[in-house]
Amino acid sequence: MYYEPGKTPHGLPHDPFKSCVIPRPIGWISTVDAQGRDNLAPYSQFQNVTFDPPIVMFSANQTTQGERKDSVHNAEQMGQFVWNMATYALREAVNISAEELPLGVDEFQRAGLEKLESRLVKPKRIKGSPIQFECEYLNTLRFPGRPPMGTVDVVFGRVVGIHIDDAYIDGNGLVDVLKIQPIARMGYYDYTVVDNKFQMVIPGNSKALLAGLEGSPDKAQDATGGR
Repeated sequence: MYYEPGKTPHGLPHDPFKSCVIPRPIGWISTVDAQGRDNLAPYSQFQNVTFDPPIVMFSANQTTQGERKDSVHNAEQMGQFVWNMATYALREAVNISAEELPLGVDEFQRAGLEKLESRLVKPKRIKGSPIQFECEYLNTLRFPGRPPMGTVDVVFGRVVGIHIDDAYIDGNGLVDVLKIQPIARMGYYDYTVVDNKFQMVIPGNSKALLAGLEGSPDKAQDATGGR
């Protein structure tokens, strides 16, 4: 099949676009507003951007009323946000926190989640989430789209603090992803869970390239002589 989005019909019962970009990590983003009210929401358009320094982004479409999301407002106004890893054990809370609610409703409480204080930023972390990134807001790119929801804010933040539950670090000092069981978005109403993995190492034995793929800034500096 072939279709041109927004121009020709795809002829399917549901739009397939999001089902073709899978799986997508979930940006479970916590923020706080100027009145000190906590906010929590999951974004399935989330990713790391680079590793030295570590930068992440989340992409927030507008609400069904054509308004910007609270997460975007809060991150821009307060200059901070936290990413919390979404796991299979926390899947129901992730889903509850996705509901579109009036301004000021505390999604932590609504989803039955306990809050943890952050060290460097004001937004709270989620107790039970095995990994959290404390982030300083960098900037927003805003792309116009078809109303009411198509316009999107892409928010970037620098990771200034990383929390990893020691229970999820294995005997080799690696993050035990199979024990964590992170979840990711598919298309439609579908999710998936990481319950298997395989390894491939790029041929050529370039220490610098492998350090970059590993995401190890110190090793990359050593391999390139700090160039």
